[in-house]
Amino acid sequence: MEILAELVFWLLGLLGELLLQVVFEVLAEFGWRSLGEPFRRSREPTSPWLATLGYTIYGAIAGGLSLLVFPLAVLQHPAARIANLAITPLLSGLAMSLMGAWRRRRGDDLIRLDRFSYGVMFALAMALVRYFFADLG
Repeated sequence: MEILAELVFWLLGLLGELLLQVVFEVLAEFGWRSLGEPFRRSREPTSPWLATLGYTIYGAIAGGLSLLVFPLAVLQHPAARIANLAITPLLSGLAMSLMGAWRRRRGDDLIRLDRFSYGVMFALAMALVRYFFADLG
């Protein structure tokens, strides 16, 4: 029975970390769309490497900001914390690509964060900051 309870708590913790990352990605996307558009000089695409670096930096900043709100690590077990580094960024990237597909069907403009790989990089950077700096309570 204890093993089942631990498994349920681990899955709930994983879900909590995923939700935290997706919420911060959606907020970043909203901020990017609303604040960045007025400063855009041209419609020329930027370098994918530069965009990846930018989203990685934004993800690390989001991870730091999330520590101000949620300073304790949701997952306490070391194996669960490492699994979180692998699983939640992938799921978060999937969520962002699904949101991008939804926006595409509606005819909305897409930004790079609406793609799987950029969503993964953002979420991975955020998860790494939380992994290394969250209090274990």
